[in-house]
Amino acid sequence: MPLSEHEQRMLEQMERALYAEDPKFASALEGSGLRMYTRRRVYQAVAGFLVGIALLMAGMVAQLIWVSVVGFLVMLGCAVLAVTGWRKAPKPGEHPTGAVRRPVRAKRSMMDRIEERWQRRRDEQQGR
Repeated sequence: MPLSEHEQRMLEQMERALYAEDPKFASALEGSGLRMYTRRRVYQAVAGFLVGIALLMAGMVAQLIWVSVVGFLVMLGCAVLAVTGWRKAPKPGEHPTGAVRRPVRAKRSMMDRIEERWQRRRDEQQGR
C-alpha cells in the first residue's frame, strides 16, 4: 500500500531530522553500494592470492619454474589490488569522494544536545 503525500512528506522530514541530528548514523543506514563493491573486490583479490599460492606450490612440486613465477606474479598483483581496494573503501558513515556533502555543523556531544533541549523546554514553560 503506497504512502499518502502527507505521509511521504512526514517521512522525508524525519529523514532530514535524523541526518541533521546524527549524520554518521544516517549515512550508515543509507545504501552502501560503493562499500560493498570495494569489499567484494578485496574478497576477489584474496581468492586470487590463494590461487597464486596454489600455482606457486604446484610449480615447485612439478619443478616448473615458469608456473611458480606466474603464481608469484598472481599473488603480487592480487595483494596490490586487495590493499588498494581496502584503502579506497569508505568507512561507515563516510561519504565517498566526489559525493555531495551536506554542511557540517560543529560537533557537539549527545549530552550537550540533551542539555540544550532541556533548557529550551524549561524556558518555554517559564515563558507561559
